Amino acid sequence: MCGIVGYIGTRQAAPIILDGLAKLEYRGYDSAGMAIYDGEEIHITKSVGRLKVLEELTHGGATMPGMIGIGHTRWATHGAPNDINAHPHYNSEHTIAVVHNGIIENYLQLKKKLTDRGYEFVSETDTEILAQMLDYYYTGNPIETIAKVMHRVEGSYALGIIFADHPDEVFAVRKDSPLIVGQSVDGCFIASDVPAVLKYTRQVYFVENEEIVRLRADHMHFYNVDVEEIAKAPVTIEWDANAAEKAGYEHFMLKEMYEQPKTIRETLSPRLRDRDVVIDELQMSVEDIRAVRKFHIVACGSAYHAGVTAKYVIEGLARIPVEVDLASEFRYRDPILEEGAMVIVVSQSGETADTLAALREAKKRGFPVLGIVNVVGSSIAREADRVMYTWAGPEIAVATTKAYSAQLIAFYLLAVKFAKVREQITEKEFQGMLEELQRLPNQIELLLNNKGKIQKFANRYLAAKDVFFIGRGIDYAISLEGSLKLKEISYVHSEAYAAGELKHGTISLIEEGTLVAAVSTQPDLYQKTISNMVEVKARGAFVLAVTNEDNREIERAADYVIYIPQTNPFFANSLAIIPLQLFGYYVAVGKGCDVDKPRNLAKSVTVE
Repeated sequence: MCGIVGYIGTRQAAPIILDGLAKLEYRGYDSAGMAIYDGEEIHITKSVGRLKVLEELTHGGATMPGMIGIGHTRWATHGAPNDINAHPHYNSEHTIAVVHNGIIENYLQLKKKLTDRGYEFVSETDTEILAQMLDYYYTGNPIETIAKVMHRVEGSYALGIIFADHPDEVFAVRKDSPLIVGQSVDGCFIASDVPAVLKYTRQVYFVENEEIVRLRADHMHFYNVDVEEIAKAPVTIEWDANAAEKAGYEHFMLKEMYEQPKTIRETLSPRLRDRDVVIDELQMSVEDIRAVRKFHIVACGSAYHAGVTAKYVIEGLARIPVEVDLASEFRYRDPILEEGAMVIVVSQSGETADTLAALREAKKRGFPVLGIVNVVGSSIAREADRVMYTWAGPEIAVATTKAYSAQLIAFYLLAVKFAKVREQITEKEFQGMLEELQRLPNQIELLLNNKGKIQKFANRYLAAKDVFFIGRGIDYAISLEGSLKLKEISYVHSEAYAAGELKHGTISLIEEGTLVAAVSTQPDLYQKTISNMVEVKARGAFVLAVTNEDNREIERAADYVIYIPQTNPFFANSLAIIPLQLFGYYVAVGKGCDVDKPRNLAKSVTVE
């Protein structure tokens, strides 16, 4: 959430900053602003609403001349979304400007201290505290001043800072909130995510926790919190900037749904060698794999739903107990981690605040952590003991599709690998599963090409107020994700329930015309799920079923059936989720919702 872009160089800064912020719109925001130094003063322009409002106010940056600047798109935490609370923020003399991602946890204490010393505040934000703190401790040496403030501030932050009396420099600082810097022939850049700078450079540096960066037009220097200069090596970004463009699709979300077959192939292919699963990143011997006694999967949102699926798949195939936790719960419940446990943290961005905190808690206790992440060089990727990349490429839409599908594949590979090594499946079963995995991309393409049928059905339910998703076992995990897709982009209230729980209260909510989406991909549970469908239909529900091609019996209980190709039941999520993604998408489009940037949501949740 929130976006930061900064520039210092030989070109006009404002158009570059606006362009970079536009590449970060997927992160979610409610206001935007820029601070530009014109050689004499720092000028700030900011506005509530979409970035186009700021672009219009500044005529595309033309009314804010200067070759040094910082910009920000804000997602409101402290204070309502309005022009005053938007970033950047000044000190009282307008000689220091700051943009900030994150949350300052002790800002009230710091504010009281500064107020007692005569400082006045104009906004409700925690960020303005930083500008005034920098003013209070300013020694004339920006690096020393920033370090003093860092020692007194608690919380998370990524900062871009301009000092008026250092007209040839911009400063960047980071703690627990992502930040990168990069350099091109025309200047140096600050950004909270790589897409903002790919147009200008592929050479980036990932700023580590409690590092300070001094950027000038032609070079940059790195310092630790003790003001000691440190050396860093750049990382070359390999993926194509064009991958972050819509390529003719109406929305990024639709484009990314259609990229799922390719994503799955790229997650699978390097790890399927010589009729075996080879996961080099694990760095685990046969003995290491056999020694694992339990997995703790920790994640948020859709990544958590992938973890719920993984629990069924890993326990069913490898016979290893799995506990799945929401990261926001795991980090505060003093979890019991027993000897032989391995923690798996899952995050598309690799920057999810609660998941990152869970990783650190597990490592503090001495337990090995495997990170399943998409973004190379992200915080989780750097801090986990082992990293399994999903290689999904940039995912711009806030509602995840292809990254979720890639996470499922990563879990399937782990489950099959551990099952084979621990001799829980035969060689014949193992080879059969590898063949099924390799068929998934083509099967998904078939489902995507059948989107017209789902679009017509979705158009019938544009006015729906409540939708319920039900399923058992893996189908319950699929229902969780299907429900989330619908509610987060269409704003239709939906809930997912384990089908067997209906009679324990939920069925009282079913009335004439209520849509119930029943997922039934597990042959051993067909009859149980059909019974639940009959229960809700008898109370007036309209039943949509998603099931396998062989389950024709379901037609007696469902009003509308979407069939998916046959696959191993453990891998059914990868197919069944496709029509549910399309359903959510077409309901949202039909209602005129902003599919790629749903209200109140952010792509990367980097604060609690």
